[in-house]
Amino acid sequence: MDIRLSSCFIAVDDHDKALAFYRDVLGLEVRNDVGFEGMRWVTLGAPSQPDVEIVLEPPLADPNASPADRQAMAELLAKGMLRGVIFRTDDCDATFERISAAGGEVVQEPVDQPYGVRDCAFRDPAGNMLRFNQPRGT
Repeated sequence: MDIRLSSCFIAVDDHDKALAFYRDVLGLEVRNDVGFEGMRWVTLGAPSQPDVEIVLEPPLADPNASPADRQAMAELLAKGMLRGVIFRTDDCDATFERISAAGGEVVQEPVDQPYGVRDCAFRDPAGNMLRFNQPRGT
């Protein structure tokens, strides 16, 4: 049996800001942009990984969610506590320079980690933690 990642979801509170970051700064391609019942989902991916998608979704897409649940999700998103994604790069330092020059919110400058990668971290416009790692020796 072969099990592989197909999609992952990242909650965002402003799809246009998120799209500008993920598409224009990170260089991901837009694969789908769908609106439904006042909500929006944008699917992106790296050209080098056509079978893996990142879906930018509303913080709480469940129409049955209570107002209190919606408020709690919005607060967690604002604190950057909902999701984290790790991207692989072949040049951590160049990736860091490109994202920071574009105004990305720096969480951690590039550093060699004891578990074999050089990585850095940013927050996306919604506050989600994004790490970019490069295996050492590449």
